[in-house]
Amino acid sequence: MASPPYPGDLGQRIYERISQAGWDMWMQYSVVLINHYGLSLGDPQSREFLMQQMEEFFFGVGAQMPEGWTPEGTPGAGKGVPAGKGAPRK
Repeated sequence: MASPPYPGDLGQRIYERISQAGWDMWMQYSVVLINHYGLSLGDPQSREFLMQQMEEFFFGVGAQMPEGWTPEGTPGAGKGVPAGKGAPRK
């Protein structure tokens, strides 16, 4: 990365220890979180939640997908929707 991708101490730690590929993975994961939880980046609580998740993603014991989330392409599920909440089967 050419510069810290996030402001403050967390951004500096990411810059020093995480690759561009790792940051790209976080960006994809953050979209899952935003969509799954219906987060608004204009909401300070949503931003705080994402910052906590970012720290856990990079430096925590282990990141997990949101409870009930299924990946796109899973039969019966839509794009990143909770399991069992996808389009009805025919």
